[in-house]
Amino acid sequence: MAVATAGADGAPSVRMVLLKEWGPEGFVFYTDYGSRKGAELAANPRAALLFFWQPVGRQVRIEGPVERVGQEASRRYFQTRPLRSQVAASISQQSQPVATRAELEAAFEARLAEAGEGPLELPARWGGFRVGPESFEFWQHQDDRLHDRIRYERSDAGWRMSRLSP
Repeated sequence: MAVATAGADGAPSVRMVLLKEWGPEGFVFYTDYGSRKGAELAANPRAALLFFWQPVGRQVRIEGPVERVGQEASRRYFQTRPLRSQVAASISQQSQPVATRAELEAAFEARLAEAGEGPLELPARWGGFRVGPESFEFWQHQDDRLHDRIRYERSDAGWRMSRLSP
């Protein structure tokens, strides 16, 4: 899914992440809290998600507040990752400059050798974010560009539906 965030200055940024959990509470992805998206979510804890299925001409947009998932849930998920993914997360300072690819690979190989059979401990700077949906928009492509757009917005009375002009 694509995740859009904005920092304290309001400048937007978007990137692709893996959706790892979903349910009534929201949509969860995991990352380095010190990454650009982590810093932006700390400054402005709201996000927009986008799922796009080009072959069927559909997309779903979700917007809402963001919170960190608990450390225990993050630890449980981290332990399910392949060892090499755990190692990569443990050595990466995501979004920070690295001098060379060789330096990054050397740090990875050294940590992999230390890890043995694993699993590794959850890095303190790593965990999950949950986007709590306040709105959903369902979009269906139409060849005449008269696309169908249905928006659901959370209200005190439940969910309010409206049709949007394309």
